[in-house]
Amino acid sequence: MQLGQIAVTVSSVGAALEFYRDILQLELLFEAGPDLAFVRAGDVRIMLSTPQGAGSVGSNSILYFKVVDIESTFESFVKRGAASERPPGLTARMADHDLWIGFLRDGDGNLVGIMEEKTRRGDARPNS
Repeated sequence: MQLGQIAVTVSSVGAALEFYRDILQLELLFEAGPDLAFVRAGDVRIMLSTPQGAGSVGSNSILYFKVVDIESTFESFVKRGAASERPPGLTARMADHDLWIGFLRDGDGNLVGIMEEKTRRGDARPNS
């Protein structure tokens, strides 16, 4: 089984696109009227919609996006207008890598995480 789509409830699809498409630079797949749009993050489609009988603005599950060079990526998102919730920092030391996570907020207050699995020196495995 593979994850195909995640729904994020927003107050304005147009404003949400400014965050997910323009700041995070996710690919816009299509818009279906003023209350529905789809963007792509890797193989996963994200549906941005206003409340349609389910979901509340700003209280969605947290999306975590894998990035490379988390510190500069975080700063570039903030420079493009994302609200900084928590700058990236070491979250956990794993057997073969260090997990770094930082948090941003979209225009509706939804928490968005970015993460990087940093290999340690001497570990030949690339970042994922």
